[in-house]
Amino acid sequence: MSVSEKIRESIKRSSWIRKMFEEGNKRKQKYGPENVYDFSLGNPDLEPPPVFKEVLKELVADPKPGLHSYMPNAGYVESRQAVADYLNSYNKAHFTPDNIVMTVGAGGGLNVILKTILNPGEEVIIPSPYFVEYNFYLDNHQGVPKIVPTKEDFSLDLEAIEAAVSERTKAVLINSPNNPTGKVYSGEELASLGQLLTDASKKFGKTVYLISDEPYRKIVFDGLTVPSVFDAYPESFVVTSFSKDLSIPGERIGFAAAHPGISDKEGILGGMVLCNRILGYVNAPALMQRAVAKLLDQSVDISIYQKRRDLFYEGLTKCGYEVVKPEGAFYLFPKSPIEDDVRFVAELQEENILVVPGSGFGGPGHFRIAYCVADGVIERALPGFERVLNKVKG
Repeated sequence: MSVSEKIRESIKRSSWIRKMFEEGNKRKQKYGPENVYDFSLGNPDLEPPPVFKEVLKELVADPKPGLHSYMPNAGYVESRQAVADYLNSYNKAHFTPDNIVMTVGAGGGLNVILKTILNPGEEVIIPSPYFVEYNFYLDNHQGVPKIVPTKEDFSLDLEAIEAAVSERTKAVLINSPNNPTGKVYSGEELASLGQLLTDASKKFGKTVYLISDEPYRKIVFDGLTVPSVFDAYPESFVVTSFSKDLSIPGERIGFAAAHPGISDKEGILGGMVLCNRILGYVNAPALMQRAVAKLLDQSVDISIYQKRRDLFYEGLTKCGYEVVKPEGAFYLFPKSPIEDDVRFVAELQEENILVVPGSGFGGPGHFRIAYCVADGVIERALPGFERVLNKVKG
């Protein structure tokens, strides 16, 4: 047997998202792309803002030598300074370049942090529904996921989190705006969570960290803003990428930031820099580091995503689906009209509609729709959603 047993088992339980994406490709070949409505993958369809290409041209034309060489493992000082300045624009704490590590996307950042803080067998509490790749990231570093439910509207269930905290808890990992629900956790929720973790740290005589995964921070609707976890709790990290707000997921660029007041600051930051190297990332891509440093206040046109959310939300609720209206990101997470969400998703496939079962996100009885697609795809798909709903209701 050439493949390790662990990887063989991981392949069996690998992401539903990719499975549905692959199913979509098969159906597009069979029925034609225009006849398949693929809402499986959170792959932004919007092009990066025009200034992105202008910045790239300027950087590529720069004649200075050494611009594609190794740099400090944490990243270029000037890029980290730009990120620190950006963080200082909306946080009470004061950040410097030493609080920042440029990373290979948010996934790379999460792996760097988990590698830095986890001892084998320690637990990380994750509210569900959640991005299921977290399980694999934790497994990479011998951590153990401890999944807790959220409330009916997908807000944090602080009582459930408090009940899950134990002497084995190392961190709580949240994602806001959330994939798959689009939920944005409120400032009041974060403040209460911060107090809960302060009390837990005292109770168990150890630091319990808060990690916030924020690649959708700028994709929020209806005038909403995303509160800062750094203002709620000093023992905290933020990880983000530019994949969604700049529509450059293939460029694999992001950053991880530690609160300036975090305990064992020297050890934590030194560990993050070391882990960026020993995990094989070495450093984030040089060209992209220089590019995003000039684009921290930029994003795609968020109103386009809000329009699609409204189109989908109104269309689904009109024909009878139960949906919590998303506050951000580009996902809907409706209730399945039958208990078996996997079976319901299979019924939608018969209409060439590709979505992902909620079971794949720790949210059984729901399904995820990624609406980072053209408006016309949504409009043409809505009658199929209605037909399947009527079919399963009998």
